[in-house]
Amino acid sequence: MKADVSIAQSSGNYKIKVSGRASFECSPPLRNLAKSFDHEKLLSISIDLSQCESMDSTFMGVLAMLGLRGIKQHAKTEIVNANDFNYNLLEGLGLCKLFEFRNDVTEENCEFESTAGKNEDERNDTVLEAHEVLMEVDDDNVPKFEKVVAFVKKDLGKE
Repeated sequence: MKADVSIAQSSGNYKIKVSGRASFECSPPLRNLAKSFDHEKLLSISIDLSQCESMDSTFMGVLAMLGLRGIKQHAKTEIVNANDFNYNLLEGLGLCKLFEFRNDVTEENCEFESTAGKNEDERNDTVLEAHEVLMEVDDDNVPKFEKVVAFVKKDLGKE
């Protein structure tokens, strides 16, 4: 099942819900959200993975972007209700240092808006930037993703 990513925000506090298999396909809107924090105040970001079946490296790279932006702004950054499988994926790429992890968090009433179908034309740029961020976050990721980065740069004509 393709992922559905929904975002709710109120006064610098963001909640993100992920359902299904999170991949490069649903990542561009979150990348753009992360970039928006360069120009607006971020107080907190909470990413709910309770309905997330799995994540690819691009999606995890975009989560890293969100975590880094949160740290830069001294905002509370958390991942809630991640199952063991998804936690191990994030830990394997060194992302646990970017987030607080909490379980048994109940959903609050928020107005969530789906990001489905938005910014699809930005997928290749998102794949590139996400993998570059993963390599910045943890040196152990360089050998894992340097070929991906080189391939996408060549494909985009940025090499």
